Amino acid sequence: MDRPRLLVVAHGSRDPRHAATVHALVRRVRSLRPGLRVETGFLDFNAPTVPRVLERLAAEDPGAEVVALPLLLTRAFHAKSDIPAVLADASARLPGLRIRQAGVLGPSPLLTAAVRRRLYEAGAGRTPAERRSTGLVLASAGSTDPEAIAVIADMARELRRTGWCSVRPAFASASLPRTEDAVRMLRADGCARVAVAPYVIAPGRLPDRIAEGARDADVLADVLGPCLELARLVVRRFDEAVAAATPAKTDSQPVSGALGRLGVTA
Repeated sequence: MDRPRLLVVAHGSRDPRHAATVHALVRRVRSLRPGLRVETGFLDFNAPTVPRVLERLAAEDPGAEVVALPLLLTRAFHAKSDIPAVLADASARLPGLRIRQAGVLGPSPLLTAAVRRRLYEAGAGRTPAERRSTGLVLASAGSTDPEAIAVIADMARELRRTGWCSVRPAFASASLPRTEDAVRMLRADGCARVAVAPYVIAPGRLPDRIAEGARDADVLADVLGPCLELARLVVRRFDEAVAAATPAKTDSQPVSGALGRLGVTA
């Protein structure tokens, strides 16, 4: 049996920096797993789209197995609704193609490590003394999904345990507080310095909103981008999805069943 293909599913953006960052991350994933065929597909705005990539793979090998991995930090609307719908539609149109949806990236200690890397690179929290005097804003894109909000809050608490003066979550949309409000709260808490860590993968409209909200902070870290920890996590989620499928079910299970085994409804 041929090795499964990995399809990295990104949201897409009108901002060209978004696709460039996704492609850079995918190149790093390929460098970590040279024998793995890795494709990139976008839900919107950028090409190739997820259906077009799947159609091409089906034309090359009608019986190929594909692991579709959402390039998402939390399990919210896109992971629960958009992506399963796209994959289910493709499965119906391409019945020979075996499609499986992997889990989202977060939560994971590797993501916490990636955030810390970007903060250190920006000059924040390099020593215990610096962290004790620095308040941290963990700024995500935002969601109306309670599960996604809870993941961000848990990660903020985890970062607080690493010695920061205080850590507050913030959101660029859908939820409160905004980044600028969290910065003001940390100043009011008595933090001598404030750093903002964007908990987003690639540049775009919402990350720019985070950066604007961080104008009164002392340090603004970079987006996670193609950092080593993120690339390792992509490979880990792929391996988990492959291991979750038993050979008996892989040959005949439709996409809706495969998604269900991973806790995702199509």
